[in-house]
Amino acid sequence: MKSAIAICSVIGIVIIGVFAEMGARRDAAASAATEEYGRRLVMETSVLMGPDQPDESLRYTGSRLQCGSCHLKGGAEPGTLSLLESNPKYPRPSGRDGVAAGDMKLRLNGCMTRSMNGRALPLDSPEMNAMVAYMAALNSRFKLMDKSRKASVEPKAFATPDRAANPADGSRVFDARCARCHGRDGLGLRAENDPRRGYLYPPLWGPDSFNDGAGMHRVLTAAKFIKAKMPLGQADLTDDEAFDVAAYINVQARPEMANLDKDYPDRTTKSADTPYGPYADPFPIEQHRLGPFKPIDAFYAKLKSGK
Repeated sequence: MKSAIAICSVIGIVIIGVFAEMGARRDAAASAATEEYGRRLVMETSVLMGPDQPDESLRYTGSRLQCGSCHLKGGAEPGTLSLLESNPKYPRPSGRDGVAAGDMKLRLNGCMTRSMNGRALPLDSPEMNAMVAYMAALNSRFKLMDKSRKASVEPKAFATPDRAANPADGSRVFDARCARCHGRDGLGLRAENDPRRGYLYPPLWGPDSFNDGAGMHRVLTAAKFIKAKMPLGQADLTDDEAFDVAAYINVQARPEMANLDKDYPDRTTKSADTPYGPYADPFPIEQHRLGPFKPIDAFYAKLKSGK
């Protein structure tokens, strides 16, 4: 009898210890999931979550890009790809994921697996919760900004040319306006000799760039960003130049994402410039990649109107 009591006591102590350890882990995760950690994850992604991170469990990205490579200044400025107003936009429908109400965490993991060519963050991880906290903090700041500070300082928004994009012309634009920072080979300029530090100017193709499932691999998405922000500090490309250089960048080799055919369960929700099939229309894949896009948009407009 005494032995049975002793065994039960030991088991009870072990169970209490396990629950205490689980509680300590939850508390540690909660304390780590701060706005500041989220900001650092956006600005120092390669250091904290990249393929050279010493802790293998934290190697979430497959590239050495930063989230801030696209979300300039950590997304804290108004304008294209700003993160200031991202928080209240979620949950919202995601045709790509086939969900009626995708939340912020789903969207962040879309960036992790596509733009960062990596793997999804666990939904309850300190990293995920810290990034969500950072998005919420940015929006809180945005609400306190006066009207003049909320205004973006960008050229007139990109207007899609009524033609197919020309990668050959884009090559000439790239050599003249982009290669100085991103390199003639498009492989970027490293920040330091330490690969963990990533890039001062990011690679636009090659093994350290975004994969072919990323939003930036769509010509219109890339052209809008290029027209608004590039060349950095002197965004003065024309619509045609932005369109063609986006095409040139996106015909280059880059990492490939598996199972892209599973995207967009409802194929009628695909954007015209989604560069991979299958499609719900008769247009060739090359037209989806380079345009012209107006006939594709017109096809879907007619389809959805039922006329």
